[in-house]
Amino acid sequence: MSRTWLFGYGSLVSPASLATTIGRHPGDAVSVAHVDGYGRRWNYGSKVLRGDWVNDGVKVVGGLVVSLGVAAAGDESCNGVVFDVDDDELAALDWRERDYERVDITDQTTVERDGFDGPVQVYVPRASSIERYEVARDEGRAAIRQSYWTLVEDAFAALGGQHAEWYGRTPAPDIPVADITLI
Repeated sequence: MSRTWLFGYGSLVSPASLATTIGRHPGDAVSVAHVDGYGRRWNYGSKVLRGDWVNDGVKVVGGLVVSLGVAAAGDESCNGVVFDVDDDELAALDWRERDYERVDITDQTTVERDGFDGPVQVYVPRASSIERYEVARDEGRAAIRQSYWTLVEDAFAALGGQHAEWYGRTPAPDIPVADITLI
């Protein structure tokens, strides 16, 4: 069975979040890394996650849940982790990230582990998911789940000060962070 190396820059930095999809804790196979030429963005509009919430006294029904993505940005770099998965685990992740496209970033990736050598891919939001986010944002019915926001912050905090600070430079979202009840 072949192995594939992936770069995680959001919820996939969290071993617990990754484990819910691949069915195992990634353990020591995770290495801190960064990718040049990409910047983290709050630009992914979920294809399936919808919910209700109240923001500033306004009830939103059937709103769109927004998550992190990356965008090509020649002068930026993005930190995260690399981890390897087998074919079955990759299929599970492809399903989870089904409105992202896997892109090879091997030449742009630096892994903070001696002896790492392997092709690396990253999930980049498809144009349709970015458009979905933009439409919902403009209609006032997009938000980031508070639980997701906290999960990602905690995952980068666990990597250490430099990495938490680097994650903290992610451009602020242009939508609220809200307690969302998924329906």
